Amino acid sequence: MTQVQQDWLQHLADEAATVEAGRQLGLACLANGLQRGLLVFLHGQLGAGKTTLSGGVLRAFGHRGGVKSPTYTLVEPYDFSNFQVYHFDLYRLGDAEELEYMGLRDYLHPHSLSLVEWPQRGRGALPAEDLQLWLELDPKSEGRQLRISAHTPAGQAVLQVLRSLGSGQ
Repeated sequence: MTQVQQDWLQHLADEAATVEAGRQLGLACLANGLQRGLLVFLHGQLGAGKTTLSGGVLRAFGHRGGVKSPTYTLVEPYDFSNFQVYHFDLYRLGDAEELEYMGLRDYLHPHSLSLVEWPQRGRGALPAEDLQLWLELDPKSEGRQLRISAHTPAGQAVLQVLRSLGSGQ
């Protein structure tokens, strides 16, 4: 498969903006159809807003409850009428092989979106991602910088929808 890389940038002023960016990302994923499923890697230091952004994605799918980081359970599944969203947090993963034992491949299927925090801890066991997101705290303000890179045609389609929604650059 040919690697497609395209970047999208956005400044997020606060927590509400981070949730909204996640919601827009979720809408873009839904508009793309998720026929083949999508795998999204989320990077950022502790407290950068990865779980907050994931909560915004879940809102786009219709989730109204709280979203907790699955640090101890490794994955939190969310079932919707036509799709599943799996929120992974690999921060406490001891060895990437543990992902095979927990049935990682069962989570990665058509009509699913997998959001993976700390994907570097699963290196070697995780398949190639469609999108990579980096959240960085902005030292000049209370906000964050969000950068998204597409690495597959499906990821690029999501970025095109994000652009049509009118945020980012």
